[in-house]
Amino acid sequence: MELISLYYFSELAKDLHMTRTAERLYISQQTLSNHIARLESYYGTPLLYRKPALSLTPAGEYVLSSAKAIINEEANLKARLSDIEEQQRGVLRFGASTLRMNTSLPHILPRFSERFPLVEIRLTDTISSELTELVLDGELDLALTVSSRADPRLAEDHMMDDQVYLCVADSLLQEYYGEEAASLKERSAGGAYIRDFAKLPFCMLENRIGEKIYECFAEAQITPQAYITSTYTHISASVCFQRLAAAFIPHICLAEQRQDIPEDINIFPLICNGNPLIQQVNLIRLRERYLPRPIRYFQDLLSGYLCAVESVHLERVVTT
Repeated sequence: MELISLYYFSELAKDLHMTRTAERLYISQQTLSNHIARLESYYGTPLLYRKPALSLTPAGEYVLSSAKAIINEEANLKARLSDIEEQQRGVLRFGASTLRMNTSLPHILPRFSERFPLVEIRLTDTISSELTELVLDGELDLALTVSSRADPRLAEDHMMDDQVYLCVADSLLQEYYGEEAASLKERSAGGAYIRDFAKLPFCMLENRIGEKIYECFAEAQITPQAYITSTYTHISASVCFQRLAAAFIPHICLAEQRQDIPEDINIFPLICNGNPLIQQVNLIRLRERYLPRPIRYFQDLLSGYLCAVESVHLERVVTT
């Protein structure tokens, strides 16, 4: 029994489609089929039902579980031996959302590559739920997520509390609230409630933050007046800075753009359900996965950067 056969079998179990898996692995369908047949011969039992569609037999389910453990142990062994030999080569597989990747990597990659110039970095940009699955499947070493399901296989390190802010130009408040604008700003300095800003046009988001924002509107029994709807927080920030609409922007995004924030933009911490609207940003990994020295160094750099970002003071009430 060869390790490569177990690897091919575990990959086939993801697609349950010979052609797609073979194409993804850059091997012929016949080569993949031969490896599966080799495993079935070795274990003396069918691992797959071929009809009506490809699926795992009970024996196949058990072999898949064991194959994942064996492959993971092989990866751990290679990582430990690499540390023992002080090799500076390897691959680091990191996942995060577009926003967190774009804000954090430019700050930490120069230092990382200076110390480990021969380590290849493979990036995956997707949503938190998919990142969690990729870590559990062993396809990512580390992932930066805003949540992860309770799973004993995962180790989770808290990186930062990412406060969401309501950002609005002073001129927009004056346009929609007139003489009430001053008192509105005063009572929102420590925390803003959606119901107090219901007249404004908003940049709405179709992402995880956006889901929380819509919950805030639902709690206040208000239908938002959407000026623009986007999945990208940076677009909302740009529209807000052009004084066209109010926007909901997380701390990490504002901190990255703080040099470009116009002086007449009010920045209020958003309150929802009586509490500050905060996303907990966590770094997750497989608990049983050994992390070699380069990955541990990357983790330390990321932690230091996010800690520094969290300490940046952003709240602002424009005075006239």
